[in-house]
Amino acid sequence: MEKLLENHQFATHAIAASAAVSLGTALTYPLDTVKTITQVGSGPGKQLNPSQVVNRILHFSGNSGLYGGLGWLTIGRISGLGARFGVFEIVTAFYKDGREDNSLNVSEAYLAGMAAGAAETLMTSPFELLKVREQVAAASRAPNTAAVAETAHTPQVISRLLRTYTPDLRALNQTVGLLSVLNPKHPNMTAALQEYPWMMTGTGNPPSVLDVRRPFDVASLEGWRALWKNLRSGIVRDSLYGGIFFATWQFLHQAMLDWKAVGMNPPPSTNEEVGPLSPVATSLAAGFSGAIAAVASHSFDTARTRAQCIVLPKYIAKERMFLRWKRPGKIFERWTGIHPTDRNLLSRGMWLRSARSAVASSVIVGSYFMAVDFLVPR
Repeated sequence: MEKLLENHQFATHAIAASAAVSLGTALTYPLDTVKTITQVGSGPGKQLNPSQVVNRILHFSGNSGLYGGLGWLTIGRISGLGARFGVFEIVTAFYKDGREDNSLNVSEAYLAGMAAGAAETLMTSPFELLKVREQVAAASRAPNTAAVAETAHTPQVISRLLRTYTPDLRALNQTVGLLSVLNPKHPNMTAALQEYPWMMTGTGNPPSVLDVRRPFDVASLEGWRALWKNLRSGIVRDSLYGGIFFATWQFLHQAMLDWKAVGMNPPPSTNEEVGPLSPVATSLAAGFSGAIAAVASHSFDTARTRAQCIVLPKYIAKERMFLRWKRPGKIFERWTGIHPTDRNLLSRGMWLRSARSAVASSVIVGSYFMAVDFLVPR
């Protein structure tokens, strides 16, 4: 009977957590979409403001464009936050082992949060890449119908790599015309050249990110490893975010417990004797912690978001591996996955991400505790 009750309570907590994550993600997703387009669409001489981004999305995709990729992010955040809080509880259990007051220091919370953030990155990376590309597609121009009609015949290799991709034959034929000085020994040189993947666009470049945003398209053209693209920036970002989030939350939590213990007679000897905090106070502490952590880790979020919008075919990745291609930039940039051309763009969308993280953290934590208080009998 006790095991059945424990399983019931575990399922109740899991349902409450999933519902809280879904609610917080849905409420703040438009901010995340605007943040992503601001990071990707900005350049050294061009900086998009939120109103320009919103107008562009509404023009190309309508209101639904603000929620492009919501399903991918929801799935990723449910699994990612589960990994984050699960690893944090496991690590902190070792710190608390043997302590009478079951307390946790801020430094210990920071180290446990860093480990939890790294675990979260491994879980959410594939869903985050697909989410980012759906958001970029929502703010980009749809293909011209005339160009699509002109590209009815798709070469065999191209159709195998990307089933839904329709190359621009006008650009392909123009490129082939530039190569007309070669000795035509092949009976159909134009069709033969078009079979090569690097001729897909006729410019020597891979297809646009708009054509490579589904899981099987990414796997076919870029390989399954591309789903964890620029993992270094993700690990640094989420480790830094998790460490600062849990350290700040632990500091505020302990401060609120000490404030609540003032005036109690007799004075409590442990935190358990003080009693639980209200869901409102806990959610506000989580929101403030999320805002601070988002600001501190935003540079690595920008670097990773911009890297996820770069289509890198498998054959180029293989060439880089065989040629021992060296990452550009300084040592710190190479180790953290920051491209040197993004140095002046790392702060773009910072306050949008901070606001989204604050609201999402507050809603997720507050709604979770309120749902647990309502569903779990005391």
